[in-house]
Amino acid sequence: MLQKINFKLTLLWVITGLFIATGCNNSEGASSDSNKESADSSSNSDGFVQLFDGKTLAGWKGDTAVWRVEDGTIIGEITPASTPLKTNTFLIWEGGTPSDFELTWEYRISPKGNSGVQYRSEEVQDVPYALRGYQFDIDGANTYTGQNYEERARAIIAFRGQKVTLPAVTEPVNVLAKNNVWSPSVVTDSLGSQDSLKAQIHDGWNSCRIVAKGNHLQHYVNDVLMCDVTDNDTTNRKMKGLLGLQVHVMPTMKVEYRNIRLKEE
Repeated sequence: MLQKINFKLTLLWVITGLFIATGCNNSEGASSDSNKESADSSSNSDGFVQLFDGKTLAGWKGDTAVWRVEDGTIIGEITPASTPLKTNTFLIWEGGTPSDFELTWEYRISPKGNSGVQYRSEEVQDVPYALRGYQFDIDGANTYTGQNYEERARAIIAFRGQKVTLPAVTEPVNVLAKNNVWSPSVVTDSLGSQDSLKAQIHDGWNSCRIVAKGNHLQHYVNDVLMCDVTDNDTTNRKMKGLLGLQVHVMPTMKVEYRNIRLKEE
């Protein structure tokens, strides 16, 4: 009888030990999964994804004689020792062709620099790393920063401070784009004077945002709306396309980009 009791007690201790060990392991696994889900949720809680890893140009293509990564930023630079550019060159994101989206980033540019962020764009055939499409214009003198310039197409479709509508047209682009300005643009409202909006742009780092929804395009600098376009020109508008960063043809310049984030609708 004593042997049977000892056997039962031993068996009970083994089963209890297994239950406790299994319970602890499951608890740790659940905690680990919970922490992972929490981290994933935190990194994507606002719906944005990082397009730049802060270390390499992975996921981007461009002329590496112009583009590099340094100190957590993408740098586009032309120096006196550089081979002169023949055309504007772009660092092109290879992750897709966004349609409706918000894109945010920070930039810093040299006083005489000229750059921009391209969107809803297409590659130009037979010209390496060239894009055609809408551009969030950026320059060191802040003459153009914030305006909507359509690269290799309709030129300036909205100056900084303008809310415009682009009507449908039938004439060719080269006829209607006069003196680097799209002549059919109709100004419907003012967002402020060029100078008052320029005062919102810093000499150092600035944060920017593009909001593209359907045919409605908005450009912000430091949370201030710089231009607003409603594009009813079904012949020339683009509803989706590539993203890219620009280095403009000029003797010398330097532009830096960081924290490039995209949220697609």
